Amino acid sequence: MKAALVTGASGGIGRAIAVEAASHGYSLFLTGRNAARLEETKAKVFESLPAGDKVNVVIRQAELSEVSDCADIVRASVEQFGRLDLLVNNAGITMAKPVGGYSSEEWDRVMNINAKIPFFLIQEAIPFLKKADPGFIINICSIVSQKGYENQVLYSASKHALYGLTKSTARDLSKTNIRVHAVLPGGVDTDMVRTVRPDIDTSEMIQPEDIAASVGFLLGMNGNAVIDEIVVRRKTKTPWE
Repeated sequence: MKAALVTGASGGIGRAIAVEAASHGYSLFLTGRNAARLEETKAKVFESLPAGDKVNVVIRQAELSEVSDCADIVRASVEQFGRLDLLVNNAGITMAKPVGGYSSEEWDRVMNINAKIPFFLIQEAIPFLKKADPGFIINICSIVSQKGYENQVLYSASKHALYGLTKSTARDLSKTNIRVHAVLPGGVDTDMVRTVRPDIDTSEMIQPEDIAASVGFLLGMNGNAVIDEIVVRRKTKTPWE
């Protein structure tokens, strides 16, 4: 059975991706900061599966704030399932302030969680993903990876970093069996987006399951075709803006 490591799986997009990956036959190693909500994700995964379908789900409460955490988590997931076929870097944090209002400590925290930790998770996962057929790295970036929005300068900088990391990693691994993808959501109906963009009409927001469906689509593209990135916008936004 294939195995996936999904970060930020305690709710929102991460929870929806866990459900989607399970539907594709992946056993799951799920990390997040909130143990109780990880339990809810685990229950949601099992509720979503048709009768008779079986996957294993392991949860691990983890801050993933230190580089050493990356080696520990990847090693634990491989020890649990004996393999690793999919890494989803979804965990992220944000802050909503204008430029000039950030401290050095805030810079370090956001850049660490949103860019540095995914970088080292990828490095730790590569040896195991090379044994998969194929292996997948899917980084959940953001539309702010390509654009800049008011009061999101630090978040935007971190997601630009993750986007650039995705592009270069894809080039470096293009001769291997590992496929590297970026998913760039617009405004998704999550607690984090509501915090940074309270002005958005929640009835118009993208649902986490829509982003998960795009991940599922990428997992199904395991032949000769490769899609490097998927940009998902709200239907009320201007096409090709």
